[in-house]
Amino acid sequence: MTDSETVVPSGSDITDPGLAAEGGRRIEWAGSEMPVLGLIRARFEASKPLEGMRVGACLHVTAETANLMVTLRAAGAEVHLCASNPLSTQDSVAAGLVARGISVYARRGEDNQTYYRHLEMVLATRPHFTMDDGGDLVGELHRRGPEAMGDIRGGTEETTTGVIRLRAMAAAGVLRFPVISVNDAQTKHLFDNRYGTGQSTIDGLIRATNLLLAGRTMVICGFGWCGRGLASRARGMGAQVVVTEVEPVRALEAVMEGYRVMPLAEAAPIADVIITVTGDCNVVDRRHLELVKDGCVIANSGHFNSEINLAALDALSQKVREVRPEVAEHTLPDGRRVFLLAEGRLLNLAAAEGHPAAVMDMSFANQALSLAHMAANWRTLAPGVHEVPPEIDAEVARLKLAALGVAIDQLTDEQVRYLSSWEQGTE
Repeated sequence: MTDSETVVPSGSDITDPGLAAEGGRRIEWAGSEMPVLGLIRARFEASKPLEGMRVGACLHVTAETANLMVTLRAAGAEVHLCASNPLSTQDSVAAGLVARGISVYARRGEDNQTYYRHLEMVLATRPHFTMDDGGDLVGELHRRGPEAMGDIRGGTEETTTGVIRLRAMAAAGVLRFPVISVNDAQTKHLFDNRYGTGQSTIDGLIRATNLLLAGRTMVICGFGWCGRGLASRARGMGAQVVVTEVEPVRALEAVMEGYRVMPLAEAAPIADVIITVTGDCNVVDRRHLELVKDGCVIANSGHFNSEINLAALDALSQKVREVRPEVAEHTLPDGRRVFLLAEGRLLNLAAAEGHPAAVMDMSFANQALSLAHMAANWRTLAPGVHEVPPEIDAEVARLKLAALGVAIDQLTDEQVRYLSSWEQGTE
């Protein structure tokens, strides 16, 4: 079905509304793994903390995200959603959300022009709050100038990359409203980034290539929380893991965890697989591409495809062909082949389904509660990047433990007094 043949419900731009039933089943399946968000949705249905408010969201259009969107609507919000990556949209989920009355502007594989048109369509709804994954929505809003701010009151940001961009905006004095860094919540980055990215990136790598990882040398660029999780899962699959880093403390931690640590220029010639998870640009650069051995697989699980110097790879390539879905074979002048996965975009979403719903349950619980907090307190929050309130982090953890059937100890009154006192010492 072509764009011109697609019949789209008013207010949305999706690939095929006929996929709604399939999308509905995927949304329900993910929802069964998201009990914390379900509890929050039930609470929101009663309290309506977002009543009469418009939310513009730029997120990966997946079944897990769909459950968050349904939760925001239960809170009383009018929700408009676009994709935060051209290859992360699940078209059936987009259709399932539209069938539930939520406006969606997202098509898997959309070109850059369509991607930015969808951002514009969300901004045209004059949202009160933004909900971003990577900072593109907030960035586009600010590029339009002060007059474009409209009814904006605040927002939330989901990712490491997005928070980096927001803090740069705040440092430059251009961020015009408060944004809560959901990424920095402990119940987000300690779990979503580590366990979610770790598992889903391996999932995307295997789905795209069907490689046996055992015995292969896998180079992981970056040892933040995403890199830690990926390194752990790769080692668990039997790979020989090499870590590259620019931060000395993280590099030292990787050494103490038992990984080989070296510059990428030294790692590139021995790498069977290179995966970037840094949030920076040109991590795999021309000088590294010139060193890789024949058959090296290169992929990215950071937010933007700028982590791999794609222009340099194209310039070095004499021939490019697709050998499997999401696998492009680049033949270099000397005959070496480099296999680029998923166009250098997010491997775990472009070649797989993204993070498991059970871990996104906590991330999106933080999103929902943080947005409700922002809606109640935006007048008192200065423009800039704000942390998730500790009580929200703790509540998400408590709800997740309860959903897992896990009980923990409680401090006695005596222990509380002891921890708050300075008088007692060695006896």
